[in-house]
Amino acid sequence: MSKSAKKPSPTSSKLSVSAQKPDRRATDPRTVRPRDPTKQARVIELLRSPKGTTIEAIMKATGWQKPSVRGFLAGVVRKKLKLKLGSELLEGNRIYRVNPPIASGSDKSQAKQR
Repeated sequence: MSKSAKKPSPTSSKLSVSAQKPDRRATDPRTVRPRDPTKQARVIELLRSPKGTTIEAIMKATGWQKPSVRGFLAGVVRKKLKLKLGSELLEGNRIYRVNPPIASGSDKSQAKQR
């Protein structure tokens, strides 16, 4: 038994890539929407609030699990962004806050020279 190959008809061919119209949404300023804040931005905002935040609040805001939140705090906040992450234990809950970034050694030496 042989299989018959179905050939595409010439009328059903698609437009070539160059003949297609460009996507107007990418260039039209009326259709461009501002991006929603990223999860990283939301967590940083929570950490910068005067009251600070808990791991549970970060979990609720991002949908991440506890190990992911702790990894984000250590890997991104502390190492990648080089923010000073502080924590304290209040009423049995650990509260995390971000303090201003640590000035580099060159900034300190310039401040002393002035």
